[in-house]
Amino acid sequence: MTHTQDPTAAPGAAGLLRAAEAAAQAIPPAFPLEATVAVNPFLGQTGDDLAMAAARLGRVAGIRLTPKRADFAARLAAGRITEADLAEACAACTDPSRPASLAALRQTLGTERPAPAALPSVADLAAGASGIDWPGVIACAIGLWAAGHFDRGQALWTPAPGRSAFAAWREWATHDLTPELAGLTGFAAEVAAAPDTPARATLWAAEALGVSEEAAGSAFHRLLIDLGGWAQHARWLRWEAELAGGTDATITDLLAIRLVWEKALLAQYHDAIAPRWRDVVAAHAAPLAPTPDQVIDAILQEAAERAHLRRLGAQLQAPLAPAGRPVLQAAFCIDVRSEVFRRALESLDPGIDTLGFAGFFGLTVAHRALGSDIVEAHLPVLLTAGLSSRSGAAPEAEADARIAARASRAWGRFRQAAVSSFAFVEAAGPVYLHRLVCDAVGVGRKAPAPEPAPVLAPALTAEAKAATAAAVLRAMSLTQRHARLILLAGHGASVTNNPHESAYHCGACGGHTGEVSARLLATLLNDPETRAGLPAQGIALPADTLFLAALHDTTTDAVTLYEDAAAPDHAAAIAQARAWLAQAAAMARGERALRLPGAQAEDLVARARNWAEPRPEWGLAGCAAFIAAPREVTRGADLAGRAFLHSYDWRQDRGFSTLELILTAPVVVASWISLQYYGSSVAPGSFGSGNKLIHNVVGGLGVVEGNGGLLRAGLPWQAVHDGVGLAHEPLRLSVLIEAPQAAITEILARHDGVRALFDNGWLHLAVLQEGRITARYRRGLEWEAREGLVAAA
Repeated sequence: MTHTQDPTAAPGAAGLLRAAEAAAQAIPPAFPLEATVAVNPFLGQTGDDLAMAAARLGRVAGIRLTPKRADFAARLAAGRITEADLAEACAACTDPSRPASLAALRQTLGTERPAPAALPSVADLAAGASGIDWPGVIACAIGLWAAGHFDRGQALWTPAPGRSAFAAWREWATHDLTPELAGLTGFAAEVAAAPDTPARATLWAAEALGVSEEAAGSAFHRLLIDLGGWAQHARWLRWEAELAGGTDATITDLLAIRLVWEKALLAQYHDAIAPRWRDVVAAHAAPLAPTPDQVIDAILQEAAERAHLRRLGAQLQAPLAPAGRPVLQAAFCIDVRSEVFRRALESLDPGIDTLGFAGFFGLTVAHRALGSDIVEAHLPVLLTAGLSSRSGAAPEAEADARIAARASRAWGRFRQAAVSSFAFVEAAGPVYLHRLVCDAVGVGRKAPAPEPAPVLAPALTAEAKAATAAAVLRAMSLTQRHARLILLAGHGASVTNNPHESAYHCGACGGHTGEVSARLLATLLNDPETRAGLPAQGIALPADTLFLAALHDTTTDAVTLYEDAAAPDHAAAIAQARAWLAQAAAMARGERALRLPGAQAEDLVARARNWAEPRPEWGLAGCAAFIAAPREVTRGADLAGRAFLHSYDWRQDRGFSTLELILTAPVVVASWISLQYYGSSVAPGSFGSGNKLIHNVVGGLGVVEGNGGLLRAGLPWQAVHDGVGLAHEPLRLSVLIEAPQAAITEILARHDGVRALFDNGWLHLAVLQEGRITARYRRGLEWEAREGLVAAA
C-alpha cells in the first residue's frame, strides 16, 4: 500500500479500526492523583467469566487471576473452605473441562500450575534476537515523552501543548535520537514517513506487521497492556469525555504510536524474527478458551467465596422492631472502615442508631473550594454533577485566599526551577531539615482550619430544596423515628507524603473527603424552607431535630463536628455526642491497631503525621461483602471492617427506586473497590503500582518506580501486604440485599451492565429474608433457593 492510497478505504480496514476501538475499551481508566478512585482492573473483561478472562489476560499480559493453589489448600486444611463449598463450586461450573469428581478437584490442590506466558510482541522477539532490551527502551522513550505531554501542572515546561497525542509524539520522535543510539537505525525517518493520522498509521503498521482482522483485537490489546498506566490514563481521558457526551482518541493514538515501534523493529530484525512473529499472529487469531487449569482455579476461587458468604450469613440476625426515639442517629459512609467505628459507637448506648449511605449523601456536586478556580467532582465517577457549590467565604476572604494561592504557586515554581532550585536548597535547606525531622517524629504540625461552610450556587428554589431533601431521606431509609440530633458523617484520611492520599478519601466523593457533601446536606435539611416543604413530600421531621455535619478521619478515628449554624438548644446533645465519639474513636483505634504491623492504639495519630510511614492505615483492604438491609440485621455482628453497610428498608421504598439506585451505583462502586484490591493482590505486577518506597510522582498523574519507565496504576504493594503475607484476602464481593427477589430480578433485567457483573461471577448476589439468606442468584436471572432455608418471596 503506497501513501497515495487511503489506507482507511482498503479491504479489512474497518475491521482493524473496530479492533483498535475494542482493544481501547478493554483497558480500565486510571484517575489522576488529585482525585484517585478505585477502578475495576477487569472493566473490559466483565462480559466473560473468570476462567475466560484468565485466558485472555494470560494471553495478552501473562498474568493469572487467582491466588496460588497452596493458599486454597491451606484454607481447606484450616476449615475455612469445606468439602461442601468445593462441591457447590464444582457443581456450579458449566465448563466441560471441569474435574470429573470432587476427589479429582482435591487432587489438583497439590499441583501448583505455572504462570501463563504472554504472547511476545515484536519488541520481545527483537530483544531475544539482538540482546537489546527493546521493551525497556520503548517504555523509557514513551514514558519520557508522555510524562511531559500529559502533565497536569507538575512540570515547568511541556512539549507541543494543545496537540493530539499522535501529532505531538511524531514531532518529538522525529528529533529524539535515543532509539537510534540504542540501535534502531533510521527510526526518526521512519516516524517522519508514517501517515499523519493515527488511524492511517495504525493500518499502515498493521499491514506491515501482517496483523489480520482475526488477530487484531488480541494483538492490539497486548500492545496497550504493554503501555501500562499511560494507556490507562488515556482511557480515563476517554471516560471523562464520554461522561460529557463526547469521546477522546488519545488511547488509540497511543496504540498507533506503539504500532509504529513494532513496524520499525520488525523491519530491522525481519530475517531473525519474522517466522516466529507469524506464529504469534496466528496465536492471536486462534479462538480463545480457558485451559483446564484456569477452569480449576476459577472453581477454587468460587469455593473460597461461597465459604465466605456462608460464614457471613451465620453472623446475621432477624431484625427486631426498634422501640422509642433514638438518643442519637449517625449516618456514616458505607465504606468498610466505617463498620468498625459504627459498631464501637453503638456499643456505648442502646439508644444510639447508626446508618450507612454512600458518602456523597445523594448530592451530585461540582465544588469550587476557597481561593480556587478548580472545580472538584464530589460524586461517584459513574455519575455527572447536577449541582454546583462553592466556599461560603466572604468576598474579602476569597480574594485573600486567591492571592495566597498565587504566591504559593510562584514559590513552588521558584523552588523547582532549573537555576533557582540550587539557591533554594543552599538558603532554605536547614529550615526544611528541621521540618523533616519534626514530621518524622510526628510533632509540630497543626491541622488546617476548616473552610467556611460551602453553599449551593446557584441556590435551589424552596420546592427544589424540599424535593431534594425528601429524595435523600428516602434513599437513606430515614423517613421516621428521627432523633433530636442526627450526625451526617462523611470521611477522609490524614496521611503525609503519600501521592495516593486521595485514594484514602471517599470514593463516592470522587476521591475527595466527604466534608463538602455532609455540610451541604446538613444545611439543606436544617433550612426552614426545606422543613416547610417536606410534609407535602410525605415526610414529617420533628421541629427539634437538628442535622449536624461531621467528618470521620479513618486514619486517626477522630471525628470533627461542623457547627455551621448556632444551635443553643442542642448544646447538651452535641456535647454528649462529642464524648461518645471520642470513646468510640479510642475503641476503634484499639481494634484497628491489631491489624497494622508494629502499631499500638496510641500510635495511630502519630502514624498519620509521619512522612516515612508506608502503612498509616489499611484503607479498604479486606473488603469482601456489601449488605443492603436494616441496621438491625447486622447490629452486634463483628464484621471486622470487611463489609460495606448500606441502610435499606424495602418497605419504605416506593416503586423500588432506591433499590435500583443501590444496585446500579453503590454496588457497582463497591465492586470497583473490591476488584481493584483483588487485582492488586493476585497480579501486583500488572494491576498494582509497586513499591511505594521508590515511587516518584509524574505529572500529577500517577507514579513510576525509580527514575522512569511506565506509569503504574493500582494499589501499592504496601496497601495489600504486611511484609509477611497478604493483608487483603482476594475475594470477589458478595452482595446481600434484604428485598423481594422479584424486585431485584426486574431491576437486573433492565440493566445489562450490572446484570453482567452477577451473571459472570464478578459479584455474587444473595437475597435476605428476615436476616437469613434464602436464595442465591444464578446466571440468566435465575435463583437457587438455599437448602434448609425458607424460600424467598
